[in-house]
Amino acid sequence: MVSFPIRLDRLVMGLLIFVTGVCFVSCGPYGRGTKADKVFVNGHIVTMDEDRPVAEAMAVGGGRFLSVSTEADVLTAHEGAEVVDLGGKTVMPGIVESHGHLLSLGQSFLELNVVGVESPADVVEKVRQRVGETPPGEWITGWGWDEGAWAKAYPDNEALSRVSLEHPVYLRGLHGFACWANEKALEIAGIGNDTPDPPNGKILKDPVTGRHTGILTNEAQALLTSHIPPLTQDQTERALMLAHEECLRNGLTSVHEARTTTNMLEAFRSLKKKEKLAIRVWCMLDVPDEELIQPYMENGPEIDQDHLLTVRCIKVFVDGALGSRGAAFLEPYSDAPNTKGVIVTSEDELYDITVRSLRAGLQVATHAIGDRANRITLNAYRRAIEAVPSAEDHRLRLEHAQVTALEDIPRFSPLGIVLSMQPPHATSDMPWAETRVGPERIKGAYAWRSFLETGTHLTLNSDFPGETLNPFYGMYAAETRQTPDGKPEGGWYSEQCLSRQEVLRAYTVEAAYSGFEEDIKGKIAPGFLADFIVLSDDILTIPSDVLLSLEVEQTWLGRELVYSQIRKLIRDDKNRLKKP
Repeated sequence: MVSFPIRLDRLVMGLLIFVTGVCFVSCGPYGRGTKADKVFVNGHIVTMDEDRPVAEAMAVGGGRFLSVSTEADVLTAHEGAEVVDLGGKTVMPGIVESHGHLLSLGQSFLELNVVGVESPADVVEKVRQRVGETPPGEWITGWGWDEGAWAKAYPDNEALSRVSLEHPVYLRGLHGFACWANEKALEIAGIGNDTPDPPNGKILKDPVTGRHTGILTNEAQALLTSHIPPLTQDQTERALMLAHEECLRNGLTSVHEARTTTNMLEAFRSLKKKEKLAIRVWCMLDVPDEELIQPYMENGPEIDQDHLLTVRCIKVFVDGALGSRGAAFLEPYSDAPNTKGVIVTSEDELYDITVRSLRAGLQVATHAIGDRANRITLNAYRRAIEAVPSAEDHRLRLEHAQVTALEDIPRFSPLGIVLSMQPPHATSDMPWAETRVGPERIKGAYAWRSFLETGTHLTLNSDFPGETLNPFYGMYAAETRQTPDGKPEGGWYSEQCLSRQEVLRAYTVEAAYSGFEEDIKGKIAPGFLADFIVLSDDILTIPSDVLLSLEVEQTWLGRELVYSQIRKLIRDDKNRLKKP
């Protein structure tokens, strides 16, 4: 494992990357004598490389692309290599998922999943069924009820408690900014009717009786979650492996883990040591854990030679979520005039964290949803950039920017901020988002086109598991601003729709750029990591709605085939799992 203290060696490393890049293009990454492991021919290769947008064949050696050209040229240059016939299939770079939550995804396969369950009564029924399968006294944890859609009338926990008298129950919301707990769980946590709201959190109570309802939002959730037994190391690794499998099935070869904790980092390292780390992981460290981040503040980023595990970013939250009314706004919510949301990290605190990070050669990624949170982040970043002029290529990130004041949109690009946004959030939120913010503020909501037109670097992603990690669903949402069934006709505020090329670039080239990896990821080009996917159809020409049925048939990481649809079907048949 190699650690590069970028704050001291930025210029030297930049020169090395430039010189190495020249070598990659001219003679292959390991010189003219580099031998190809495989040559892939008869393909429709979408390279995302402006110098050669489409190719017929490519050679791979040592985990890198050696050449990308015509079939005749590649076969001639790499005579004797194993030849793989792509059968005319479309190939593209592996998707760089620039904002996801691997452990949460893995846990979602182990916990009670209530995603898409429409009513609290139906959730209670699922809990009742799980109670029958769980020894008394054990926690029942789950996730997926929609805290945005249910915010008009959050349920209480009376029915939930009746079906789970001997089991503490904790059900976190779809986006993680609210939870629903039964009476047993509240008793264990010591939460009663007189328990005061913690800073930046709320214990919801019945307005008539004053009784707690079991709904805790934002920071109030910590009052309860601190009493849930943590995952063991083995459980953490198991959950991460389940997440890896799901990512590869969806064509994700790299994932930016958007909230890495100490136990997660230990699990990633353990899996890598066991040669079980199946995807490339790029970590944002959870800022409240000073013990976790301090070594990086002293020594700089950690970048291993095979680019399987990278640590070079600090994750900060400024506000909460729009659905639970935790997003921070300059003016009150249109549907809740008594609140403007919550501020988790002040401008001065964010400024201090950002200055420390920039001096250490680390990136900062800040969660900001509402217009006030976005302005706080912009102001703190501007001050920090001025305070650390040596950090010229900082690429400070702003995650989400769901609702931004129109006058603030032009401020992103001049500051060199990388914007990370989630198209599925728009199509999930549109039934109620305008009710939250009103007809004027909605003009700055999910404003992908407006940001691109100012020259802002824009990467698109899913924020899984709160949204599907299928990147083609995200691409469809970015192109159409419609639900999968085509509503509304013409798209929701369709002036913000993106083109196919813009969308593809945002999931590959710009996603790689957001992690300082545009020289090794996001393209099929000589010298780049040989991460690519084979698709069931031509992603350049299919209509937008066909994106929803586009399938990943193979996923390759370096020289290895890490997912094959055929192999998966064979395995599932052996396990007697029915496939559509």
